[in-house]
Amino acid sequence: MPAAHLSAEVIVLCRHLKLPTVGREANRLAEEVRRQGVSPLEYLSRLLMAELKEREERRAARRIKEAGFPLLKTLEGFDFARAPHLPEARIRELATGSYIAKAEPILFLGEPGTGKTHLATAIGVAAARQGRSVRFITAGKLITELVEARDAHLLGRIVGRYSRVEVLILDEFGYYPLGRNDAELLFQVIGERQERQPVVLTTNLPFGEWTTIFPDPRLCRAVVDRLTHRAHIIETGTQSIRLEDALARAKRTGTPMTKKTEKEKPESKGKH
Repeated sequence: MPAAHLSAEVIVLCRHLKLPTVGREANRLAEEVRRQGVSPLEYLSRLLMAELKEREERRAARRIKEAGFPLLKTLEGFDFARAPHLPEARIRELATGSYIAKAEPILFLGEPGTGKTHLATAIGVAAARQGRSVRFITAGKLITELVEARDAHLLGRIVGRYSRVEVLILDEFGYYPLGRNDAELLFQVIGERQERQPVVLTTNLPFGEWTTIFPDPRLCRAVVDRLTHRAHIIETGTQSIRLEDALARAKRTGTPMTKKTEKEKPESKGKH
């Protein structure tokens, strides 16, 4: 059979077998292995490896999309040189996913602009690429979902969904005080995940100030206890990287800093 016909037949067969990468790469790899003089089995191995790699990349892209990250951030995009106080080796170790099987929470504590959301997102992206289900959500939005679910008599289903996801990232925890009912709803999700699935949390409040979030001191202690049990607690500091960048841009362009710029909304779009 002529080579052109064989090539067309391979493409059709691969379409039926749902092997699109094999069909697309068959001719190119055939030429490559012919020049290299490798065996037919080596050729087959390379084809199947290309198919597997592309499938894994597609699955990872789907998991990242489903996670709901507001912006895609990775550790490669974080400048640790500008934050030498951070435990870089420890953070990179966490990004390998070692905390997931042990259900160990990760808490990032620090002022706005110090990299909390960037680091939490990067750890979540790494988990998604490792085949884990991930959900990123602000604490405020989660509470809204839970309240709506309760009112629609669907609370058990929504709590169950958040308890099953392998890595739950709660951003902007403690930015707003909670009513008692809201705090109890949030506690249900945290309690369901304790020692089963990890929570990655960002907050601008030290633990001593969490009583300003929760109206009931006993509920506050229970939340702190569950979140800090076997947790990795990483303090990101007080120096805002975003503010430093804004000051540097203003200096380069000769634009004076306005009060609005200086009081940039915490963890706004474009957060570091």
